[in-house]
Amino acid sequence: MHRRTLLKGAAALPVVALLSAALSAVQARARSLLRRVRPGDAAWPVAASWQKLKDAVGGNLIEVHSLFSACEKEPGAAACLEATENIHNPFYIGDQPAGTQVSGWLDAWTPAPSVYALKARHTADVVAGVNFARHNKLRLVVKGTGHSYQGTSNAADSLLIWTRAMNQVTVHEAFVASGCEGKAQAVPAVSTGAGAMWIDLYNAVTSRAGRYVQGGGCTTVGVAGLVQSGGFSSFSKAFGTAASGLLEAEVVTADGSVRTVNACTHPDLFWAIKGGGGGSWGVITRLTLRTHELPEYFGAAWGLIKAQSDDAFRRLLTAFTDFYAGSLFNRHWGEQVSIGSGNTLKLSMVSQGLDRQQTQQLWEPFFAWVNAAPQDFTVTDEFGTGAMKAQHWWDPAGTHRMVQDTRAGAPAYHAWWQGDQEQVGAYLHGYDSLWLPAALLQEPQRQRLAEALFAGSRHKEIGLHFNKGLAGAPPEAIAAALDTATNPAVTEAFALAIIADGEGAAYPGLARPAMDLAAAHQDARAIDRATAELRRIAPGAGSYVSESNYFNAQWSRAFWGKHYQRLRAIKAKYDPDGLFFVHHGVGSEDWSADGFTRLA
Repeated sequence: MHRRTLLKGAAALPVVALLSAALSAVQARARSLLRRVRPGDAAWPVAASWQKLKDAVGGNLIEVHSLFSACEKEPGAAACLEATENIHNPFYIGDQPAGTQVSGWLDAWTPAPSVYALKARHTADVVAGVNFARHNKLRLVVKGTGHSYQGTSNAADSLLIWTRAMNQVTVHEAFVASGCEGKAQAVPAVSTGAGAMWIDLYNAVTSRAGRYVQGGGCTTVGVAGLVQSGGFSSFSKAFGTAASGLLEAEVVTADGSVRTVNACTHPDLFWAIKGGGGGSWGVITRLTLRTHELPEYFGAAWGLIKAQSDDAFRRLLTAFTDFYAGSLFNRHWGEQVSIGSGNTLKLSMVSQGLDRQQTQQLWEPFFAWVNAAPQDFTVTDEFGTGAMKAQHWWDPAGTHRMVQDTRAGAPAYHAWWQGDQEQVGAYLHGYDSLWLPAALLQEPQRQRLAEALFAGSRHKEIGLHFNKGLAGAPPEAIAAALDTATNPAVTEAFALAIIADGEGAAYPGLARPAMDLAAAHQDARAIDRATAELRRIAPGAGSYVSESNYFNAQWSRAFWGKHYQRLRAIKAKYDPDGLFFVHHGVGSEDWSADGFTRLA
């Protein structure tokens, strides 16, 4: 190169740099001033544009109306009667484009239908919807089954991409993720569309194939949403989280690209969707999860104890924490106990890998201790233990503990647990959760734990969900959980404490008595006070993103701990303009509370 040419090029470099910086500033300002459009805005897509999208997705673009809109117009109409009759059926609610499994949260959110729902059948439908939303600056919502307590799967004035119809399930004897050939060993697995529920996988994997897939305890929860949240079931103490079992996923990202993500291809995005929160990364269209050898038995232990005095209740809590630390703090036991304000302890425990005799012998010393002091304790619901062949656990015909979807055409295996019934359509007054570290189970600390549980229960019932803390799990389950975006605190916690309350369904348009707002707010304050008692012994405790406080000001630290900055960087890479927004999701701090205005 001639010296003169080189000097001319060198002289131009500052100008190029200035122009580049100016362009970047303009682009950044454009992003900072981004406002999504609403119906009635001049930029809202015209009818012809919506029709073009509808044609592109085979006519599966639906105008959305609220769940009980028919009741507002004509209370005696067939559509109103159908909705009212099925209000306690979670499968029916999930089958409605405006359906949300929770009917709202006091001072937080109320179900609000999207303007249109794109009922996706294929990945190409999802691509069309994502591109349409991006080009037209629409508020985009993604929903599979609508199980979000936080209300993240619904938003007014939005376009909904609804994956419910993408529910095919395929079981593999040997699976290797794309691009991992020669790098990873083939393993048994199951692939599923994003709209499948866990009962669909349990039926295919356990009831039919005799294996186990780590999923959710509630049968009607969506597979894709749970994996993105982390995901726990009754047996997480043995098998880890649902996110830990993910081998591969197909994701439509904000630019409309279809990406196959796994440990070998786009490993950063693969890591982020394993517990990084649903609705923030793209639209998952397909997932493949590892399956495990099925234990021979699943079992349970139950009963309800009422202490006759506060002192007796303190002794009961101390005795139970001793019993749990010595006999139940292991891979075999999960689920929960409830510590009530009326000095009650309700046992609702579930086991894996133990037969009926082993379960009975294990619990006999604790039952005997309670029964030996009838002056202090009354067993108001009889103690019991049991076990059954694990392959029949999710067979509605083999248990009286499940409620079937009896609508015409519903699969015979579509059923939900009786214990989950009160959650269907519930209106939340408040909700909070925190992981309790296993250090509290050490003998010098157990008394502090029992005292905190007693103090908290003076305000509100406390549920200890032992399966939602992984301390006590096998090393391989801990290692797999640490390779996800979930807050690492979960691996050091023996339980997730959940304190929540509310009332029956309060969907807009549903005829019901007026809500007592004063009582509801008092209830919410009681939840806060109970939580505060536990935070005294677990300061800075993390919280599970799917079951957490809507108003948690420290949400990013609570949900993801040290992982949050890494998640922010991945979000910036794959969704720089924030097309995918959810309340308290990664990057949501850049937006107004409704997700319509980007903050400067």
